[in-house]
Amino acid sequence: MKIEKHQLFDKNRISAEARLEKGVLTVSSKPADQIPVKVTVKTAIYSGKEKETFELTTFGRYYTKANSSYLQYDEVMEEGDVHTTVKISGDEVLILRSGAIKMRLHFLLNKKTPGNYKTQYGLLETSALTKRLDTDFNETKQEGHVDLLYDMAIQGASAGTYHLTINYKEEGK
Repeated sequence: MKIEKHQLFDKNRISAEARLEKGVLTVSSKPADQIPVKVTVKTAIYSGKEKETFELTTFGRYYTKANSSYLQYDEVMEEGDVHTTVKISGDEVLILRSGAIKMRLHFLLNKKTPGNYKTQYGLLETSALTKRLDTDFNETKQEGHVDLLYDMAIQGASAGTYHLTINYKEEGK
């Protein structure tokens, strides 16, 4: 039996990280410590005098990797299943959605950042002017939150002011 240098990893158990430094490629395959969490997502959209609110409670996982924290969860929508990844890196947040809805939103405090939203009709350009960005994770309690307030534009037209709060807590705590 010949053993190949290439190995396949179960993505749910092991995260593979490759880094090129001084011409040397190093690969780490240490397990990512993933914490199963209960996730509550609340969205309020303000447009003129109108306010729409949405709330979702689901389960996901939280972990840290290479100076960033990740929160991942799935939601079932009319359009189909949507997988969401929230990446928290210092003073910025990136939200990636894939599946039935494909979206990329990038947040930096007091900055207007580009993003996109893919629909069945094509790719729409978005922008978010972030007015509040607050993130926290309490290691002792194994819980955290993301709090974002931003003005959203789609194809250059205002889509309203969004207040997004994501709270997550280790399951069973």
